[in-house]
Amino acid sequence: MQLVYNVKDKPKGIQLLIFAFQQLLAIMAATIVVPALINGNVDGLIAEGKVAYDAMLYMDPAAALFGAGVGTLVYQLFTKFRSPVFLGSSFAFIGSMTAAFAGAASAALGYMGIIIGAACAGLVYVVIALLVKFVGVGWINKLMPAAVIGPTVAIIGLSLSGAAIKDVFSYGPVDGNNAYVMTGNIWVSFICAMVTLFVVVICSTYGKKMMKLIPFIIGILAGYAVAMIFTGIGYAAGVDALKVIDLTPFTNLVKGGVGLETFLRVPEFTFLTAFGVAEGFSWSYVATVAVAYVPVAFVVFAEHVADHKNLSSIIESDLLEEPGLHRTLLGDGVGSIAGAFFGGCPNTTYGESVGCVAITRNASVITITTTAVMAILIAFISPFVAFLDSIPGCVMGGVCITLYGFIAVSGLKMVQKVDLEDNKNLFTVSAILIAGIGGMAMTIGKVTLTSIACALILGILVNLVLSKGKKEE
Repeated sequence: MQLVYNVKDKPKGIQLLIFAFQQLLAIMAATIVVPALINGNVDGLIAEGKVAYDAMLYMDPAAALFGAGVGTLVYQLFTKFRSPVFLGSSFAFIGSMTAAFAGAASAALGYMGIIIGAACAGLVYVVIALLVKFVGVGWINKLMPAAVIGPTVAIIGLSLSGAAIKDVFSYGPVDGNNAYVMTGNIWVSFICAMVTLFVVVICSTYGKKMMKLIPFIIGILAGYAVAMIFTGIGYAAGVDALKVIDLTPFTNLVKGGVGLETFLRVPEFTFLTAFGVAEGFSWSYVATVAVAYVPVAFVVFAEHVADHKNLSSIIESDLLEEPGLHRTLLGDGVGSIAGAFFGGCPNTTYGESVGCVAITRNASVITITTTAVMAILIAFISPFVAFLDSIPGCVMGGVCITLYGFIAVSGLKMVQKVDLEDNKNLFTVSAILIAGIGGMAMTIGKVTLTSIACALILGILVNLVLSKGKKEE
């Protein structure tokens, strides 16, 4: 793939800010939805009486955005500004974070628990990084060759496809054939998503100069404009089905009157609550949190390798060799700790960011760094956070069809280089694809292995068994 901006290239002036904003839009939805999901999970546990405290939990999406920005800067420092990827809130740790709150004697201790948990997960990365530093990455390449990594990357994109399509139809009702029932509001969501999708692909394919480099911004703004038209008609005619945009984030800004917080607000950082806790702390609680986090860290490590292999194929430079897997692991691990310290959510390299690099052909690290700084600053600007929060899911669904699709295709391109006439490779790829697409996810005790993790582990085992058999033969 011929890049417009390579890793060390520096877009100038306003172009840099526009490119950075596009990256922010690509990663924003997933980054702020993780704390929202945690809020919902823990509120449910409180309602069911499964936690020992009554205080309502609120993890601030703006704090998660701030933490993602800080985590990305940490990652860039460790990787010597040579790896063009953004770190955002990790979905893999949702179960771990929920367990940290469920096992706490108070909400404040729960906040302390998610910081401790992130530190435990980060230490796993540090240990593996030290191992890689002294042993090298040869064992990684043997353990996870292209026949394993390629289909795993494809599964990462394909596993997200369901969420994108559900957003397109606003999670509408389905019939007995598992097809979406096209009622009035579902049609409106579908139209907004399709406008976004086609604007993105047309700009990316036929756009000239700047338009070709910012297809996501143009697509999201086009989809948002159509959604705003439907919403305006909905309010004017009193038709709820047409109100695609939720205006609550904007009305909340002036709910108590216009004041400083209408324009600027300090996010509710995790550490501010966590460090005020003393009641209920025990080493058994720390052990419980560690058990919830550490196994997941090994799963995310595998996804870390897959993401960096994918990114390496895009920029045509092996990131596992330079700056080195030990540096990317340290950056990811310490960046996760930093992200949890401020926003509660451990970070991970984002497939959406990799997809954005691939589609726009802009691999400039300075763009990623600027995105991180932008995320930190925007976390304090109330109207901007409200705007980001108000972008309809159907609009983001239209964008994510392209982002997740590019991730899947990147993995399939890796598989193209694999000799599938060799049964060892054929069965390895087959096992990963079927396990991943089929949804082979398992919960063992307090640890949940995602379908990606299960597919990857199964693929590694099949490859090792067949490789050993081939050597003996």
